[in-house]
Amino acid sequence: MAVGSVRVGSAVSRPGLRVREWLDHERFLGPAFVTPALVLIVLLVAYPFAMALYFATSNAFIGRPSHFIGIRNFVALWQSDSFRQTFQNAFVFTGASVALKLVLGITLALLLNQQLWFKRLIRGAVLLPWVIPTALSTLGWWWMFNSLYSVVNWSGIALGVMDPPGPNWLGQKYYAMTAVVTVNIWRGLPFFAITILAGLVSIPKELYEAAEADGAGPVARFWYVTLPMLKPVLAIVVLFSTIFTFSDFNIVYVLTHGGPINSTHLFATLARQVGLESGQIGQGAAISLYLFPVLVLVVWAQLKFVRRQVY
Repeated sequence: MAVGSVRVGSAVSRPGLRVREWLDHERFLGPAFVTPALVLIVLLVAYPFAMALYFATSNAFIGRPSHFIGIRNFVALWQSDSFRQTFQNAFVFTGASVALKLVLGITLALLLNQQLWFKRLIRGAVLLPWVIPTALSTLGWWWMFNSLYSVVNWSGIALGVMDPPGPNWLGQKYYAMTAVVTVNIWRGLPFFAITILAGLVSIPKELYEAAEADGAGPVARFWYVTLPMLKPVLAIVVLFSTIFTFSDFNIVYVLTHGGPINSTHLFATLARQVGLESGQIGQGAAISLYLFPVLVLVVWAQLKFVRRQVY
């Protein structure tokens, strides 16, 4: 009986031993870990991209069959005033937002790097705009910018910097763009500040001590020690922020829906309006695909500049 039991036990354990042997080899272990990620990429990225490309090269419209038309949708978009305005808005919105987030993020990171009371509590509070859901926080800003109940206007009038009744933030062209840029900065600033703060903490203190011994003041230490050491971190932060800002949707959609008169439309919001609300699926897909070459050019230019500065 003992011998039989040993044989049964060895027979049962062989599959387990074989699995362990397979997992010990990289040719089995590597694909086992990579396959789930590839499946997600195919389902959530590759398939939607292929469908968008298919719709963008067709005259797809809700309720009727579609036919292949090549690049006519892409060419026809440049005859639209709203698309040309959107193209301009995307660069103005992204450029202003990223530049201000970079300056304010460095400033806030330098302040958080100082010896402060309740430092951990303050650092946690700084993350709140990044943690709160975008739609929920933007609704709060929509109320603050509302023409009738604007807390911003009430505060400005009370401080004497605005004439009553104050500007119509969401109903006038330049004020509306200022509002959406402000909300984007408020939401993206914690990402800049915390990431740059991590870079500041990693800078060796010996470099500051050596610079101070050579007579360098605070400005010189920042310019010749802090900033060069932060360039790799700043490159990554600016790169990710540019991608996120170009493809932003929630802030503009909740605040202005792209108005007034298309003055705040971005690629994502205009694609939704044309493709879903108007039913022109082909043109909507073409608008959304314009993000791809634009982002490729922007990322390539940024990486080229960063490599020249860092290396």
